[in-house]
Amino acid sequence: MNLLDANDRRGTYPDSWYAATAEPLPPFPALRGQIAADLCVIGGGYTGLSAALHAAEAGQDVVLLEAQRVGFGASGRNGGQVGARFNLEAAALEKRVGSSNARLLQDVALEAATLTRTLAKTHAPDAGYRAGIIHAIRHPRDVSHAHASATHLSAEYGDDTVKPLSRDELTQLLGTDIYAGGTLDLAGGHLHPLRYAFGLARACVAAGVRVFELSRVHHITHGPPAKVQAELGQVTASRVIIGTNGYGTELSRGTQARVMPINNFIAATEPLGDLADTILPQGHCAHDDRFVVNYFRLSEDKRLLFGGGESYGYRFPADIAAKVRKPMEQVYPQLEGVRIEHAWGGTLAITMSRLPYLAQPAPHILVASGYSGSGVALASLAGKLMAEASSTPSHQLRLLQDLPTAAFPGAGALRKPLLTLAMTWYALRDRIGV
Repeated sequence: MNLLDANDRRGTYPDSWYAATAEPLPPFPALRGQIAADLCVIGGGYTGLSAALHAAEAGQDVVLLEAQRVGFGASGRNGGQVGARFNLEAAALEKRVGSSNARLLQDVALEAATLTRTLAKTHAPDAGYRAGIIHAIRHPRDVSHAHASATHLSAEYGDDTVKPLSRDELTQLLGTDIYAGGTLDLAGGHLHPLRYAFGLARACVAAGVRVFELSRVHHITHGPPAKVQAELGQVTASRVIIGTNGYGTELSRGTQARVMPINNFIAATEPLGDLADTILPQGHCAHDDRFVVNYFRLSEDKRLLFGGGESYGYRFPADIAAKVRKPMEQVYPQLEGVRIEHAWGGTLAITMSRLPYLAQPAPHILVASGYSGSGVALASLAGKLMAEASSTPSHQLRLLQDLPTAAFPGAGALRKPLLTLAMTWYALRDRIGV
């Protein structure tokens, strides 16, 4: 079974609030026959769209191949949070890569968020970017650590965009009192993810990118030149960028060993009317510190968009709304029984370290994947950096390629059961409050 077909009809976007509220793109043709290009980009999500756009704007002849529809995967289904950090806080990142590289990587993460805001403003103003990400913490014992991390960013990096929040301050910002405290990151924010993807796609077309949908790639001959074989056609290209995240790990052996697809789920309530005024009243988005993270924000029409729950097999649960409702009502008891009008799932990709995986499996082939839930901003920047690396990678790209991303334990048929066992254990710790 292939993840591209396991839960979705081919060529059809999921029944999400995003798909219902985004101006659709006209279908692009499938690739047929043999064509040539300077650059072949595989994947029509943020990584591939950003790579194709920046390469075309630099004068390259670019072909983009998407197995389903542009923005079909995680790029069109995610929580819309534009993070300005890696999944490791600064002190932990310093231990992994050293202080000097950690400082440079913090700048990279901030640049990723800035780039995403700029791209959204320029190409997808309807995506409605808004500033502010709240990190909500469950246990009082962990609040001081989060506050100390914010202080560390200010003192050591000169970054004052992360504000410590007391329990009372957090309650006022969230509209729920179940958390013990947290932080507010003003460098990040949130947007409508599918509108953002569509805006990038329109910009690609305007820049001369040849886009092909329903063109699943099943083999790459490294060359040079590389030959990218899709179902009904082939692209010969000087360079190839693979940006398929959780849906195409088999296209690169290193990616397959270090990146694991998982499923996550989101629900959109009915419009909440006046009740919405008590939830996230300043328009921020939020996520908490559970291993299986809850993340949530209000839509422009006053719905709560709430993400929660994971699965580790191919199939989504039969009743996604019920799976998401439970954590949603734990966070917001006042929403008990509220109607859920859309519920959908998507496949993202994680690494052991929760840091992204960028690599160069061949001299003229680049890959980026494993954003581990932080892909809106990081994928946008990764695509740009790979597009610019026509000969020699930039220092920023090398930094990302040097991030420690160990292979998952096990091999072959054992990898998925081992991951499922580990993830289930951590999810159990969430449920019992450890």
